[in-house]
Amino acid sequence: MSLIKLEKVTKVYRTGEVPVTALKEINLEIGTRAFVSFIGPSGSGKTTLLNLMGVLDKPTDGKLLINDVNIVLLDRAEAAEFRANTLGFVFQNFNLIPVLTVYENVEYPLLLVKRVPARERRERIFTLLEKVGMIDQKDKYPNQISGGQKQRVAVARALVTNPQVVLADEPTANLDHATAFKVIAIMHEMQRDLGTTFIFSTHDPKIVGEAEILYTLEDGALVNQEITKRN
Repeated sequence: MSLIKLEKVTKVYRTGEVPVTALKEINLEIGTRAFVSFIGPSGSGKTTLLNLMGVLDKPTDGKLLINDVNIVLLDRAEAAEFRANTLGFVFQNFNLIPVLTVYENVEYPLLLVKRVPARERRERIFTLLEKVGMIDQKDKYPNQISGGQKQRVAVARALVTNPQVVLADEPTANLDHATAFKVIAIMHEMQRDLGTTFIFSTHDPKIVGEAEILYTLEDGALVNQEITKRN
């Protein structure tokens, strides 16, 4: 059974009066417990595709199903609730909340969408901060830590709700080699133990080398699918 299914998904933007086709009739299926990477040159449509699967935008044409829910039909409130309960995000530019500490940034999604008791919240947050090597920075604010440290916090925040799907745009771009592999190991652990599906847009060979399926995009079209590993 497919967790995510795209049927002839097309996305067209308008720059003034000029239509720009970012994605062209994309057909693909992604199952549960998958570790998938989209690769391709800048401007190939990778980020646009992640935004659609993250229910941050809607296709111009086609059908996009996640957990058998046609996200094209969701209104704004329904889309927000769906994201909160199903998806986790790791953004290239971190998107941390500047007035919250490292601990509070990781806690924030749990307070918003999950009815998690305070003790369990604390245990989850401490466990993830420990795993990404940020437990000693838990009381600092985003402007007091480095770019690489911010990315580690962003990864912990994405994983803390135990989402079904994590969408990550260049999640290791600001990490050193050792930390990047530590983060990838955490993701594989969640994939194995919780059945989480991870979907990446990346140029990083570390991520590409760990992906089980590689999709190649060029000029908004899906031009290749390569199965590199099997569970």
